[in-house]
Amino acid sequence: MARDSKRNGNFIVQGSLLGMAGIVTRIIGMIYRIPVTNIIGDKGNGYYASAYYIYNIMLLISSYSLPLAISKVVSARLSKKQYRNANKVLKGGILFAIASGGTVGLIVLFGADILANALAEPLSAIALRIFAPTLLVVAVMGVFRGYFQGMGNMVPTAVSQIIEQIINAIVSIVAAKALFDYGSKTAALLRNEDLAYAYGAAGSTFGTSIGAFVALVFLVLLYIMVAGRLRKRFLEDDTRYTESYGDVFRLILLTVFPVILSTAIYNINDIMDNFIFNHSMEAKGLGAEKTAIWGIYTGKAKLLLNVPIALANSMSASTVPALASCIASDNKKGARRRISVAMRYTMIIAFPCAVGLFVLAEPIVDLLFSGDPTIGTAMIRAGAVTVITYSMSTLSNGMLQGIGRMNLPVKNAVISLVIHIAVLILLMDRTDLGIYAVIISTIVFSLCMCFLNNLSLKHSLGHRQEKVGTFLIPAISSAVMGVVIFVIQKILSLFAGSLLQVVIPVVVAVIVYMVCIIRLGAVREEEMYDMPMGARLVRLIKRIGFV
Repeated sequence: MARDSKRNGNFIVQGSLLGMAGIVTRIIGMIYRIPVTNIIGDKGNGYYASAYYIYNIMLLISSYSLPLAISKVVSARLSKKQYRNANKVLKGGILFAIASGGTVGLIVLFGADILANALAEPLSAIALRIFAPTLLVVAVMGVFRGYFQGMGNMVPTAVSQIIEQIINAIVSIVAAKALFDYGSKTAALLRNEDLAYAYGAAGSTFGTSIGAFVALVFLVLLYIMVAGRLRKRFLEDDTRYTESYGDVFRLILLTVFPVILSTAIYNINDIMDNFIFNHSMEAKGLGAEKTAIWGIYTGKAKLLLNVPIALANSMSASTVPALASCIASDNKKGARRRISVAMRYTMIIAFPCAVGLFVLAEPIVDLLFSGDPTIGTAMIRAGAVTVITYSMSTLSNGMLQGIGRMNLPVKNAVISLVIHIAVLILLMDRTDLGIYAVIISTIVFSLCMCFLNNLSLKHSLGHRQEKVGTFLIPAISSAVMGVVIFVIQKILSLFAGSLLQVVIPVVVAVIVYMVCIIRLGAVREEEMYDMPMGARLVRLIKRIGFV
C-alpha cells in the first residue's frame, strides 16, 4: 500500500511538473503573441491561424501521438524489466518518426497552395511552407520525449518545452517584424496590401521551426549523457525474447493509429470551424471581415483560454504510462485510484481558472492587447466554460488510452464531432451569431466528450468519480472567489489601470480559493504531500491556521 502511494505521489508530482511547464510555455506563448499580433495585426493572425490549423492536422497524422504511444509501450516493458526491448522501441520510434514526419513534411511543402485554398485563405500558403520542415523535427523530438516519459521522468519533456518556447518567442518576434517589412514593400509593388500581413504571419512561423530544432538538440544531448547508465541496465535484463523492428513498428502503429484518430478528431474541430465559418461569412457577404474576426478569436480568446488547459494535457501525458503500468501488472484498483486523483487535481485547478478568466476577461485583454477589448472580452466570457470541459475531456481521453481502450476515445470523438458540426452549421445558417456560433458548438463538443468518456471509464474499469471533492467543492469555492474578485475589480476600475485590475484580484483569488477548498475538505493533508513542494505548502497553511 505504501509503495502504491509512493508511485501515486510520483505520478502526481511528475504530472504537476509537466503541467507547470505546460502552463509556463502557454504563458510565454501568450506573451510573445502580443507583440507579434501588434506587428502583423488581426488579419495576419488570421493567416497564421489558417496555416497553423493545417500544420496541426499534418502534425497529428505524422507524429503528434508519438510521445504518448512511445511512453505507453516503453512503460509496459520497463514494468517487466525488459530494458533491451524498451531501447528497441526508442530506435524503432526514431525510424518511424523520420519516415512519417519526412513524408508529411514534403506533402505540406509542395501542396501548400492546394491546402490553403481549401480553407479559402490562399495567402496562408506562405506561412504553411515554412512549417513543412518542422514536421520532421517535431516527429523525432516526440520519440525522445515519449521515451523519457515512459521511464516515468517528465523533466526532460518539461525543460525541452520551455527551451522550445523561449527560442520560438524570440525568433517569432524578430522574423515577424523582418518579413512584415519585406511584405509591405512587396505589397506596395504589387498593390496588394494583404501580402504584408501574409508575410508577417509567415515570419511568426519561423520561431516554431527553430524552437523545435533547439529542443531536439537538447533532448539528444541529454540522452547521450544518460546512455551509459541505461546500458548498465541491459546487464540486468534476462528477457529471452528480443523484439524486432517489425514488432516495434506494429506496436507503435497499433498504439498510434487510434490515438491519431481521436486526437485528430479533437483538433479537426479547428480546421472544420475555420472552413465552415469562412464559407458561411462569404455567403453572407462578410468575407472582408472574416479573417480579422478569426484572428481575434484565435489570437486573443483561444490563446488565453488554452493556458490552463495545458495542465490537463500534461496530467494526461503523466497518467498514460502510470495507467499502462497498472494494467500490465493487473492492478485495476491502482488504476482507478490514479484516475480519481488525476481528475480531482485537474478540476481543482480548472474551475477557478475558468471563473477567473470570465470575471477578469476585460482588464486582461485590455492589458495584453492593443485595440478595443470589447470583442475579445465577449469571446473569452462565452468560451470560459471550455476550460473545465476541455480539461476533463482531454484527461479522460488519456485515461482511456492508458488502460488500453484505444478505440473508445475515437468512437466518442466521432459522435461528438458529428453533433458539433451539425450545431455549427445550423447556427451559422439560421442565426447571425457569427463567431459565437463557433464558440457554442465548441462547448457542445467538449460536453459530449466529457459525458461519453466518463461513461466509457465507468464501463471499462468500473470507475466512479467522487463528486463532492472533484466538482462540487471546487465549483462553490470558485463561485465565492469569483464574487470577491468581481467586486474588487469593479472598485479598482474606478481609479486604477488594467495592470492593477488584474494583479490584485489574482492575488486575492488565490488566497480566497485556497482557504475555501482547504476549509471545505477538497484536498486532504496527506494528499498535499504528493504535490510539488507539498511539504512546504502544508507547513505554510498550518502556520497561517487554515487547517
